[in-house]
Amino acid sequence: RSAQVTPRITAQVIQRNARLGDLVKKSQKLVTLSSVAMAEAQGALIEADREWQRVKKLGRKVGSDKRYVSAQVSRQRAYATVLAYGMSKTEVSELLASGDASAATGEFDLLSPQDGMIIFDDFVLGEVVETGRVLFEVSDESVIWVEARLRPEQAANIAIGSTARISIDGRRWVDGRVIQLHHRLDAGSRTLGVRIEVSDDDDTLHPGQYVQVTLETRASQARVAVPERAVVLLQGSQTVFRLDGDRLVPTPVETGTASAGWLEIASGLAPGEVIAVKGVFTLKSLLLKSQIGDEH
Repeated sequence: RSAQVTPRITAQVIQRNARLGDLVKKSQKLVTLSSVAMAEAQGALIEADREWQRVKKLGRKVGSDKRYVSAQVSRQRAYATVLAYGMSKTEVSELLASGDASAATGEFDLLSPQDGMIIFDDFVLGEVVETGRVLFEVSDESVIWVEARLRPEQAANIAIGSTARISIDGRRWVDGRVIQLHHRLDAGSRTLGVRIEVSDDDDTLHPGQYVQVTLETRASQARVAVPERAVVLLQGSQTVFRLDGDRLVPTPVETGTASAGWLEIASGLAPGEVIAVKGVFTLKSLLLKSQIGDEH
């Protein structure tokens, strides 16, 4: 999950408080900016707050009700303006606590919107940055969102909460679950997005990477899957060695789709039955040798 940090007004960078690769906490200062527009808004707030405090102290009975309400509204409007320009509530409280017009310097800080690592920054000290310019991107990589693209007929078989497996190289896989199904087709690819949430505590995945994804479908939820190495071709049939009492019995099965080293068993094996996974080819060889011996 990533969040971008952008100024809401045109401002000049006067101090960098964090750099690319830094781990930051939510509400930590990232960069200090200065703006003429902010200075004017800060001055207006100090002035409006003074007037409001004076009128409030006198009360409605001494002054007119209209003046009381006007001072209150003016103060609230000025307060909302500095927040909209990018000051935090803590900064605004400190500004008002000073009560000094000289505190209206136009300086303010942009804060991190979440815990995470800075994976992007793009500015230099002294630069004037425009509204909406992305200065930082903060990514919480302990939980990653993976976006898979499916044809509509494929997406129809996916349910929220379904399990998923994700890999970069086809060898190492991490587990995830479907948390969102998009409803709008991509105009170019004519596909639907499926969002998968993955816990990535070991820092395997990173934003921008291409990955392989396998998804549990509604049709596969009630079926059995076994490691691919547990299935061998024996006398023309796909076969597993099923435990029956104290013996391993060759059992023909009908296989389905393969995914991430696992093979779907469409029929021939019930959930909960125990099969051999290691040494299967040795078992096959011994069985064939015993059959040859019987023929002689």
